[in-house]
Amino acid sequence: MSEQTNSIVGSGRKTLQANAVRRYEITTSDLPLHCPMDNMSQWDSHPRVFLPIEDSGEARCPYCSALYILKDKIGEAS
Repeated sequence: MSEQTNSIVGSGRKTLQANAVRRYEITTSDLPLHCPMDNMSQWDSHPRVFLPIEDSGEARCPYCSALYILKDKIGEAS
């Protein structure tokens, strides 16, 4: 079974249900990365935690185990 992916791009994005999927693709415009993200409904989620993703390109939330993938590299245009 593969993890469901949700691509998160740009500031005009819709509100996502926090913890609804387990894999999120983000860009440098979403940095600094924190879970839950600003566009996620937070009423039933966990406390906000900042995640270091810049060096490895991946980060996993210690609360909900969501995996974040950085789609572009630091210094590149998104």
